[in-house]
Amino acid sequence: MRLYPAIDILGGSAVRLVKGDFEASTVYDEAPLHAARAWAEAGARFLHVVDLDGARSGEPVNLAQLERIARALEVPVQYGGGLRSAAAVAGALNAGAARVIIGTAALRDERLLRSVIATHGPERVLVSVDVRDGRAAAAGWTERSELGAQDAFALLQEHGVEHLIYTSVERDGMMSGPDLAELQRLAATVRGRLTYSGGVGTLAHLQALAGIGEGSLEGVIVGKALYERRFTIAEARAALDD
Repeated sequence: MRLYPAIDILGGSAVRLVKGDFEASTVYDEAPLHAARAWAEAGARFLHVVDLDGARSGEPVNLAQLERIARALEVPVQYGGGLRSAAAVAGALNAGAARVIIGTAALRDERLLRSVIATHGPERVLVSVDVRDGRAAAAGWTERSELGAQDAFALLQEHGVEHLIYTSVERDGMMSGPDLAELQRLAATVRGRLTYSGGVGTLAHLQALAGIGEGSLEGVIVGKALYERRFTIAEARAALDD
């Protein structure tokens, strides 16, 4: 199972939010490239970069930061935040993203979703479903839709999505443990590959995640626990058998 160290960019810095609240952010590194290099030098094989400014504004803001990271490091980067048009998706890929992450737009615009999958291939397009109170969150976590998490995943798979990210917004940044019960339900119904994010704070949490899904769980996104040195990249990879 893959480990994806998270680099969330807000105002030009690498930050972490608490429960998706833009007003509750902590700056961990003023230079996202510095944070990315630190994870790569520590042994990370993949990076998860989110343009929080873009998620809030509806269009990418930090493509220059993505390009710096992609050019400087030989580590595949998956990138999301504000990718709500075909041009924005192409821009992120041209800036060096190995894979792009679409959120709100995937649930609101079926034509866009099918178009980017057809153009770039299902291996390069991930869709993130951010869940709050059992419902899919939208508009950069600031709104909540009426679509249940399982229904959202089923709908996306009908549209050709093969790689999905499930984020538990209520647990994000809390380090209190992953939502194992919901993840088990989702993993049992997902036909493609699933990545989990939210609440990881200990190696035991990672070990519990590693035991779920019988191969359907592709990876785990970890941010705050790594920044606060609850464990190292090497220890996390060992726990996940990455």
